[in-house]
Amino acid sequence: MSEAHTPRWSSRLASAVLLGLVAFVIFGPLLNLFLWAFAEQWYFPHKLPQQFGFTFWARVFQPRGNAIASLATSIWIALLTVVTSLAVAIPAGYALARLRLRWRGLILLAFLLPQAVPNIPVYVNIARIFYEIGLNGTILGVVLVHAAHGLVLAVWIASAAFASIDASLEEASRNLGASPWTCFRTVTLPLALPGLIASAIFVFLESLDEFTGTYFVGVPDVTTLPLLMFNASMGGNYQIASITALLLLLPSIAFMLVVERFLKADVLAMVGR
Repeated sequence: MSEAHTPRWSSRLASAVLLGLVAFVIFGPLLNLFLWAFAEQWYFPHKLPQQFGFTFWARVFQPRGNAIASLATSIWIALLTVVTSLAVAIPAGYALARLRLRWRGLILLAFLLPQAVPNIPVYVNIARIFYEIGLNGTILGVVLVHAAHGLVLAVWIASAAFASIDASLEEASRNLGASPWTCFRTVTLPLALPGLIASAIFVFLESLDEFTGTYFVGVPDVTTLPLLMFNASMGGNYQIASITALLLLLPSIAFMLVVERFLKADVLAMVGR
């Protein structure tokens, strides 16, 4: 009987060890981030900070700390990126979902190209072009760079949201005398709204966390929170870098909970179809 229980206990032990390793990989960096955010003193070879406090938090939120201004700039750029992306994604997503386009697959694939190509060479050339036309170091230039990546998520999710709507509902509306615009405004758009909200949140979060494009196109005139975090970490000020990282992490967690509510299984099933 003991021999029969041995494999069961060994499998449970292996599962527990594997689960512990996965938890460590996921939550270990977050724990280190929290420790650095509240550490007043932490010197080698100590395993934990010698002193905790909020001195660096006060320093971050001081007017000369530039964190509040950088956060406001990041949010403003992210909002403009969402508006720009959805302005393209809504008509493009509807056309890809409802119209019988001959090259539909290639069009969807084209929106993936910004993710397939290495970012740094692309951003270097964009920065050169923007410098020639006066967009380098401007909010508009940063928004355009962010939107180029945001369109991937925006178009694919918007297309899936429109494709998940039963076409018979639109046909019923048209049979009752509604014009194409009225049908789209009163039937199609409200039904696709949860997917579009999820799309907007994904674009917002990607823009909020974007560093590379902002670095090549926006520096030194446009400073976002990821740039502030980078400067702090490169200067060895890990407390400031950890605090700014937490400021970026909290809205990401909150918005992902919202996405989980709006992005339903039927929409996910239509992504790429």
